[in-house]
Amino acid sequence: MWPVTHTVARPAAPARPDVGGPQAPGGTTAAPRTASSPAPSAERRRARRRRGLREGLLFAALVAPNLAAILVFSYWPTIYNFVLSLMDWDFISPSPVFVGLQNYVDLFRDPEFGTVLANTGIFTAVTVGGTLVGGLAIGYLLSRRLRFAGLTRTMTFAPHMLPGAAVGIVWLFMFDPTYGLSRLAFNAFGADSPQWTTTSDWSLWAITVAYAWQRLGFVAIIYYTAILDLPKDLFEAASLDGAHGWKLFRSMTLPLLSPVTYFLLLTGIITSAQAFDIIAILTSGGPGVSSTTLTWMVYDQAFLRFDIGSSAAAATVLFVILMVVTVLQTRFAERKVHYS
Repeated sequence: MWPVTHTVARPAAPARPDVGGPQAPGGTTAAPRTASSPAPSAERRRARRRRGLREGLLFAALVAPNLAAILVFSYWPTIYNFVLSLMDWDFISPSPVFVGLQNYVDLFRDPEFGTVLANTGIFTAVTVGGTLVGGLAIGYLLSRRLRFAGLTRTMTFAPHMLPGAAVGIVWLFMFDPTYGLSRLAFNAFGADSPQWTTTSDWSLWAITVAYAWQRLGFVAIIYYTAILDLPKDLFEAASLDGAHGWKLFRSMTLPLLSPVTYFLLLTGIITSAQAFDIIAILTSGGPGVSSTTLTWMVYDQAFLRFDIGSSAAAATVLFVILMVVTVLQTRFAERKVHYS
């Protein structure tokens, strides 16, 4: 006989609570509902504020040294100079005496002040204009393929690296009417070399020539690098259209160089109006005031005549003139300078 196998039925598993959500009809589990994304919590906002505060403190730490240096060495001396221009002081008396605008009245009533302003204008106009024209010509030549181009660029830029006092000493020998090299140029035309630094007719031109010679190399190198960066495809297209020579230079090169020209014009006026060391070595502002500029007048009034109020008033006038010139140049640049 075969054995009889008994099958024992297992009890059904109890129904589990709704783990996956409510039961849908047919025994399937309904998908859970998704709530809308909540607004950023207060903790996130606080974290963002802390991060913004850290970044602000880092920015302040990086900017503070430069800002402090500008305030201490630029703005405060300008403000204090204006305050001194309202005082009468000789460096000896224990405290300045307030005189209001009297120093300005005396300054503009001084007949020599008109000569000083004219000298400053002539010196600045000739040095800036001459170096722009000469520097553009030299820079254009340097951009051509020349033999010993590296040596030529170095010799062109070398005068700008010399201190103003050294340049003044060099030109003091150059202008010597007996042994200087300038006498050769006059002797070639059968004339005697003038007394460059000791006569009122030539002293202003002596400092003008020396200063222009020192700055010429800087302007030339700036123009040289700018010409090398000009887009070649525009010039090739203009050449195909028949533009050559002076027409190409006037209609393409000069407009494209206008940002560089504006920079050199602005910096040239500011630095020329403040020239000091070459004047001190060559002429000391003399004879009389024939080669005195506003910068030398500031020094002369303060440290030779001990009139601090007049010196500060002259410095304030120079500051105002440079400020007005800078604003006018900026307005002009907005219309005439091409940056693209």
